[in-house]
Amino acid sequence: MANKVTGGILSLKIDGAVYSAIGSFTFNQGLPLRATLTSATGVDGYSQVPQAAFIEGEIRDGSEIDLEALVQAEDVTAALELSNGKTFVLSQARYIGEGTGNTAESNFPVRFESSQQGVFV
Repeated sequence: MANKVTGGILSLKIDGAVYSAIGSFTFNQGLPLRATLTSATGVDGYSQVPQAAFIEGEIRDGSEIDLEALVQAEDVTAALELSNGKTFVLSQARYIGEGTGNTAESNFPVRFESSQQGVFV
């Protein structure tokens, strides 16, 4: 049986520009968040509330990266290309966070959120 890669990140792209992804990324399609409703008599059902779709992880800060522009990014397309062949895409996304980097490994956390549902293409 041949080995089949199912984990790992191939690339993170923001408006087509490729960024050096570090470690694990997380993502969420932005489907409604469900929570169980209980009472003294048992489970009554569930509630659901909206949540933002997102892509979150860390990139390596290089001399070619404009961190100010990245932190102020709005209405961008963020794509996470996974090694299992899937690509998760957020449209009309914006950077969310404080913009704090780390000098030890030149890593910079990124989180892009969208009110649009994320899709796999």
